[in-house]
Amino acid sequence: MARVYDPPGDDDGTRVLVDRLWPRGFRKDDPRAGRWLRAVAPSTELRRWYSHRPERFDEFVARYTAELETGEGAQALDELRSLLAEGPVVLVTATRDVEVSHAAVLRDLLTRAA
Repeated sequence: MARVYDPPGDDDGTRVLVDRLWPRGFRKDDPRAGRWLRAVAPSTELRRWYSHRPERFDEFVARYTAELETGEGAQALDELRSLLAEGPVVLVTATRDVEVSHAAVLRDLLTRAA
């Protein structure tokens, strides 16, 4: 996991932007963003409800995990798993506090399944 503003490391592998919104000030071909997989991000409604309030994180995890079990979220999560099977993947996000973000939830889901 990394912030999208961090420069890519030599051993990063595939960088995947997992945010629903494109980061401000970034061109679409910026290598720090890598591949954009917006469908794996939380819904707009869930993102607004959570609003990065740490006291809501446990409930956010439950709701977000439920979103990832159906529809386009499930397909996007499968795509992430396929990328991971091909080699190293770095989940990137514009979120300031990465450890209480959807990227941390994705990381945990992917490492648990591996």
